[in-house]
Amino acid sequence: MGRAPTFDADAVVRAARDVFWAHGYEDASLPALEAATGLSRSSIYHAFGSKRGLFDAAVASYLADVVRPRLRVLTADPVAPDALARYLRGLRDALTATGSAAAAHGCLLLNASGAPVAHDADVRATIAAYRDELRAGIGRGVDAAHPALPDDERARLAEACTALVVAALLVVRVDPDAAARSLDAALGLAA
Repeated sequence: MGRAPTFDADAVVRAARDVFWAHGYEDASLPALEAATGLSRSSIYHAFGSKRGLFDAAVASYLADVVRPRLRVLTADPVAPDALARYLRGLRDALTATGSAAAAHGCLLLNASGAPVAHDADVRATIAAYRDELRAGIGRGVDAAHPALPDDERARLAEACTALVVAALLVVRVDPDAAARSLDAALGLAA
């Protein structure tokens, strides 16, 4: 019988999440993961099966701790008419805040979409599900803000706002001003 882990798994996953978020899956070295988590390579493999297993746990943590709390304003029941504007302003604030992880690193999942790890079917499915979750939340915000618009116009508006959010999350690492402009454009569309 194996012995029980003597470490805080949530803390380890959060520390690994920060390494993957900053460097991406491929460039997150095992020595960097060992240093961040305080675990040896063998302990990482024993607890998570592989570097990829640790990455999967980090992605789940990212969704639970970073993405979904921000989306909560759009997933409430009922969604307030100003929820989409509050979401977009909050995201803009996060992406323009000096020193924030979001400003420095963008989106962990969207960054992974352009990396070799995205060739894995499970990673692709996770990224697609994330984008769908984002689109659904934004769609609910559009519906609450503009209930009188025809369905097809609300769908187009939600799709455009989603695309602008994705663009902002992708470009923030290299051009924070462009990210802010994308979110400002989404705010303008949503108004």
